[in-house]
Amino acid sequence: MSALVIIAAITLFALYLGVRARRGHDMSLEQWTVGGRSFGTAFVFLLMAGEIYTTFTFLGGSGFAYGKGAPVYYILAYGTLAYILSYWMLPPIWRYAKNHRLVSQPHFFTRKYDSPALGTLVALVGVAALIPYLVLQLKGLGIIVATASYGAISSTAAVWIGACVVTAYVIVSGVRGSAWNSVVKDMLILAIVLFLGIYLPLHYYGGFGDMFRAIDAARPGFLTFPAKGSSVTWFQSTVLLTALGFFMWPHTFGSIFTAKDERIFRRNAMVLPLYQLILLFVFFVGFAATLKVPGLKGGDIDLSLFRLSLQTFDPWFVGVIGAAGILTALVPGSMILTSASTLLANDVYRGMVSRNASDATVAKLARFLVPVVALVAVGFTLQGGETIVALLLMGYSFVTQLFPAVICSLRPHNRATKQGAFCGILAGVAVVAVTSTMHLSIGQLMPFLPDALKDINIGFLALAVNIIVFAVVSAMTQPRPVEQTHAPVH
Repeated sequence: MSALVIIAAITLFALYLGVRARRGHDMSLEQWTVGGRSFGTAFVFLLMAGEIYTTFTFLGGSGFAYGKGAPVYYILAYGTLAYILSYWMLPPIWRYAKNHRLVSQPHFFTRKYDSPALGTLVALVGVAALIPYLVLQLKGLGIIVATASYGAISSTAAVWIGACVVTAYVIVSGVRGSAWNSVVKDMLILAIVLFLGIYLPLHYYGGFGDMFRAIDAARPGFLTFPAKGSSVTWFQSTVLLTALGFFMWPHTFGSIFTAKDERIFRRNAMVLPLYQLILLFVFFVGFAATLKVPGLKGGDIDLSLFRLSLQTFDPWFVGVIGAAGILTALVPGSMILTSASTLLANDVYRGMVSRNASDATVAKLARFLVPVVALVAVGFTLQGGETIVALLLMGYSFVTQLFPAVICSLRPHNRATKQGAFCGILAGVAVVAVTSTMHLSIGQLMPFLPDALKDINIGFLALAVNIIVFAVVSAMTQPRPVEQTHAPVH
């Protein structure tokens, strides 16, 4: 009962904070989507850090360590690499967005390439990637509440309650609600993760070294990369691919626009890689559970953190852990909802249906679409099976297809054309869709390759096709130079 009271209290507090965040602000389209471009270092830091600590990290990070061993470190590495890239990449994006008053990622593509059709394509790719990402947060929320409440609240009920809470404060406060809740989430998650990651190895094994020695003795090779499958080649290629795609998610790209100053990104790029190190403590919980909660298979590996917590702590503390887990779903979930609704209203509706729609009309439509997107996500969460898993795996590979066009657009003399960008993204997304749905690997497609290359992430094939098509079509569609006409000499 105590666990349930704590979970309910934190959920209600998140709703209160999210709704209160709008106080003193007229919720225009710019305020609702990008916070009026007024966020300082701390808020931008927390919005971007919100991308690291989602339910995937809380459950999946510990579960991946429990089930896979050494390959889990890719989660630590790719974010760090992405933040290093951000030092150079984000300030020019922010400057352009501020000068042109942009409110979404497709808006950026539309203006840079002078192509509403390209903006609409980017919006559709973004929504296709965001829906399964939102489903992941809701599924994680269901698992966390059902487990931490000792079954008092069913997973289905938790999904509905979480979706209603996040929908309510997104409609009222937009990205400001996400920012305010991210403060509470990060303070709570920081304390919980550090405590669990230090206490559990000490409690069960006597220390970190003893824990790893015990695991190595019981499961030889578990703490090293396998020769095939999740090998070193897989690790390197997956880290690079996901780092390139990190800021291409519509909600992460949109969080760039909320900053009031470009120096914020350079400060964050120096601090965020250190913040990533906290993920190690999530992994330590998963490693601690490998010998103490044996036998979890398939999707159940994601329960390793909670199974170990249930057998270690009193119910009230399990409730605190559950409350932290709920916030890891609500904060990213609210950012995803805001972004998906903005994409549909600002870039699909305005781009395809009504080019002259006012900002006020678009803002009203975006708010109307919030519960619609949430309902679709809840439907997939409760009904979806393997197809959602396949879609989720597509997500990162989908958004990474936007990277070449973004980087080219930042050059002073961009030789890439709108036709090249459109065809490249379309070709890359098509390859991702085919290879993901047919579960193909590089090794299956190219059996002649040496073994060391067969484990390269399949997403690189799509990116390579994208770049080739992008370059060829851009070369073929270069604008003709304007011929100068000389006045006749008398």
